[in-house]
Amino acid sequence: MEIRKAGVNDSDPIAECLFLAMEDIVYHFLKSRDRAQGAQFMRRLVGLGGNQYSYENCWVLVENGTVLAAACLYDGALLEMLRRPVAAFVHTNYGLDFNPENETGAGEIYLDTLGVLEQHQGKGLGKMLLKFLIDTYVNGEGKVIGLLVDKENPGAKKLYLRVGFSVVGEKKLAGKTMEHLQVGNRAGAQTFE
Repeated sequence: MEIRKAGVNDSDPIAECLFLAMEDIVYHFLKSRDRAQGAQFMRRLVGLGGNQYSYENCWVLVENGTVLAAACLYDGALLEMLRRPVAAFVHTNYGLDFNPENETGAGEIYLDTLGVLEQHQGKGLGKMLLKFLIDTYVNGEGKVIGLLVDKENPGAKKLYLRVGFSVVGEKKLAGKTMEHLQVGNRAGAQTFE
């Protein structure tokens, strides 16, 4: 297995991984629980450059040329810039306003989404990808990685805590109260409350 930066040709499996991880949030954004529509929404955005869900912001875990897991992360200071194309896309294609709460900000590399294909879940791939990201950004670059975890997903929270994340606060996103977790040098960390 290898972990590498994603390319445009990885867009479809990345979109599948990300959609699995944020399905309820996508439905909230689109005001619809249509699975096909939600999956298409993710495929289109992941395949485009310059937005928060773009393949450009992703790392993939690959085995024998097949993407099994993906993580989407970016500098939190860029959220507004990366969100603008998503808002325009949602307005143009769905006739909806897109203005969710700010889930991150300057001072952290924001792990927006991490997903593992269903048939490969439970094999430790998410943990492997998390450890790689921590080694790259925290240990290698001295950055802070932040993420939000749904309070209704204790399994994910347990995984994040096991690899070194700590709870630093709470945030609302897509109508849900989420826990804000971070890993890295706390001296410069912010909670973006």
